[in-house]
Amino acid sequence: MARMKGKKIAPCRIESGISIVELIDQTFLSYNAGRLREGCQLFAERMLQDDVTVGVSVTGALTPAGLGMSCLIPLMEAGFIDWMVSTGANLYHDTHFAIGLNMHQGTPFVDDVQLRKEGIVRIYDIFFDYDVLLSTDEFYCKLISGAEFQRSMGTAEFHYLVGKYLSEKEKALHQHKSVLSTAYQCGIPVYTSSPGDSSIGMNIAGMSLKGNKLVIDPNVDVNETTAIVLNAKVSTGKSGVLMLGGGSPKNFVLQTEPQLQEVLGIQEKGHDYYLQFTDARPDTGGLSGATPGEAVSWGKVDPDRLPDTVVCYVDTTVALPLLTAYALAKHRPRPLKRLVEKRDQMIAKLRSAMKLE
Repeated sequence: MARMKGKKIAPCRIESGISIVELIDQTFLSYNAGRLREGCQLFAERMLQDDVTVGVSVTGALTPAGLGMSCLIPLMEAGFIDWMVSTGANLYHDTHFAIGLNMHQGTPFVDDVQLRKEGIVRIYDIFFDYDVLLSTDEFYCKLISGAEFQRSMGTAEFHYLVGKYLSEKEKALHQHKSVLSTAYQCGIPVYTSSPGDSSIGMNIAGMSLKGNKLVIDPNVDVNETTAIVLNAKVSTGKSGVLMLGGGSPKNFVLQTEPQLQEVLGIQEKGHDYYLQFTDARPDTGGLSGATPGEAVSWGKVDPDRLPDTVVCYVDTTVALPLLTAYALAKHRPRPLKRLVEKRDQMIAKLRSAMKLE
């Protein structure tokens, strides 16, 4: 029975000078605060070891709320994110900031019919002018008309090219606000699991009606993300996944392991580290990709590493700033893996592994 007892609940007083690490380690003791503490410790102490490749899924309207600038960019620049799967919407709204457009704090308690009349778009309590959409659409239509976009490609290559132009745009505007420009500068591949499900995809589709030759090939994305995970696991490396919300991006980072095992016949056991922030529940069918335990049954998570999994049922907009501050305070920056530049090499390893099996 003694082994069932944990540490005594005896938190320190919260004083004005308490650090973020002290706050979380010493006062986030139980319930979802306890899970958030465990998640922060898992991320900073184990997932950020040098031999771990960290993939992040991004769901929900996070970049419009400024979490790209406040959280994702610092994590990327510190080498704490090696590859990413995001909704197209997050990357579309991320573009607003890069090209000098603004979004504003608002309120959800408003007459939306009146907002429509005034040309204002609302994302819950975020307001922006309808012209922001039109200007961003114009940017993408003009960009993908360029010669280097007149072919088929995966979303990582597409976002790398977009990030290059956004980086140039930001330099001209004397600012740095974009996740995609940061990904370009840091060599981080960024994928979109449902490329047609956003205004970026809508513009690509619309331009195809005018003869544009750009086609996003999802096969490339499935194979490249799978190759990233295999590359992480060879030579005794590890794979860790941080999932911000659920949805298609969550499953896309997790399905890399079933793709290796089930489809390609490559011997593997699953991801080594699993951290998710979510407000969904499994019993309603709403917890995309399910719990870590259920994910084990699919081969998505290594059954021997279940103790290295944490699900924290809390709003990502609350959890991510705390995780970011904690990780930056607790762990030194890691060297950038620059996986976007190694995609061909990793695909070659994937093909080789298939032949060996």
